[in-house]
Amino acid sequence: LVSFTQMDVCLKLVWSLCFSGSSGDIILTQTPKAHSDLGASATITCTTSRNVDAWGSKHYLSWYQQRDGETPKLLIYYATTRQSGISSRFSGSGSNSHFTLTISDVQAEDAAVYYCQSYHYINSHYFFPP
Repeated sequence: LVSFTQMDVCLKLVWSLCFSGSSGDIILTQTPKAHSDLGASATITCTTSRNVDAWGSKHYLSWYQQRDGETPKLLIYYATTRQSGISSRFSGSGSNSHFTLTISDVQAEDAAVYYCQSYHYINSHYFFPP
């Protein structure tokens, strides 16, 4: 259980997600924990052990937010594109194997678990690490 004060918002993160594929593990590593004052910015990083698949400049990396007791909500897809209805305070950047989610003007309702999800095409198979 995490308690929040008006001046401090904790962004809980899942720091490591793995998927075993035919050519080895795909490992996603995220920032283990991030804290931010209300109104400040928070940055969450995601690094993959293999470059994510891409079509042109669109890298197949998504970001999800999961608040306590709720299902995950898609925030960002193609690494940089905000899902419809998502605040412009959320932005994504990065390419290849290094990606960042930035939350500007952090609000109390941003306290959540944030997940990155990558998409890989390896040896004629598609992989979506959990």
